[in-house]
Amino acid sequence: MIDLNDVKKIRELDSMGSLITTENYDKQFAEGMELVKDFVVPELPDKVDELVLLGTGGGSSISGGMIRSLLFDELKFPVIINQGYNIPAFVDEHSLIFVVSHSGNTEETLNALSQAMETGATIIAITAGGKLKEIAQQNNIPLLIVPADIGHPRRDLGYIFIPMLVMLTKMGLISDKTADIEETIALFTELNKQYNPEVPVGNNLAKQIAQELYGYIPLIYGSLDNLDAVAWRWKNQFGENSKLMAFWNVIPNLHHDEAVGWDMPQELIKMFYLIMLRDDVLDSEKIKKRKDITVQILSERMGKVRQVYATGNSRLARLFSLVYLGDFVTLYTPIYRGIDPTPVEVINLFKRKMAE
Repeated sequence: MIDLNDVKKIRELDSMGSLITTENYDKQFAEGMELVKDFVVPELPDKVDELVLLGTGGGSSISGGMIRSLLFDELKFPVIINQGYNIPAFVDEHSLIFVVSHSGNTEETLNALSQAMETGATIIAITAGGKLKEIAQQNNIPLLIVPADIGHPRRDLGYIFIPMLVMLTKMGLISDKTADIEETIALFTELNKQYNPEVPVGNNLAKQIAQELYGYIPLIYGSLDNLDAVAWRWKNQFGENSKLMAFWNVIPNLHHDEAVGWDMPQELIKMFYLIMLRDDVLDSEKIKKRKDITVQILSERMGKVRQVYATGNSRLARLFSLVYLGDFVTLYTPIYRGIDPTPVEVINLFKRKMAE
């Protein structure tokens, strides 16, 4: 195991500076605001029936999920996360579409875009380049170019989520979120002082969780209406960063089916490490009670149970306070095992085989 107090070793193992990119989320989110400041949004139809995000992976699809979680009680139409090759039949001239691919070459996204272009939907593209940039330019699709070299695309939320949020404001679909974004940026600066590599294990919650996770399977429980995308983000980051299978679900839904699985054989359930996402501001009293009971029951069954709490004032800041902790945890987790968090060899293997 690697000593997580050894800052030099941590930096050496992190070959592509994923931790540095995460430490700089405050700068990235501020740059995201600046990127979209002069962006001219397209004219919308008289009626928008749904917002559809075409995109895959830890940055693109999660950005759509965060939009859905954040704006659950504000947007007047559903947010659909479309991660496959094909678009649903309801997409038409009354659909608003964000097509997002950091590389610009994600084949599922490009295939779905080709179908969307035949529907008359209002489309906006967000990318660093590649084929998506070319298609957008050739077809006069409004295009936002984001920075290409950021360490790794799965740490590009500031360049994708923030522009989409600002665009929705410019379209008159949601209220202005400038103050909330600024608070979130300031909160990143403060939380970085708690989670960065220079902070020793004894004072660093992210490092503590990473060490405790050794030998366990991560299970993340969020909740409706706002913490579902956050739990999804943690799960995805455990896969890509930590090279660990992880699982997630949401309360109250899981109490009607998955909870029965808590009666699985003890030697199996003891392999799980539960991370319960808590927000005592956003969660209703009934959700809080359900989480309390869940923790009580599973503390006696699972290998370990850890509760983590949102901070900040605005909903935006509170959601991203949990995202930020998760991103650090999932980077320290592989480093503790002596593994570089950035390479994604299995994904590269799939891409090579798909190209054959």
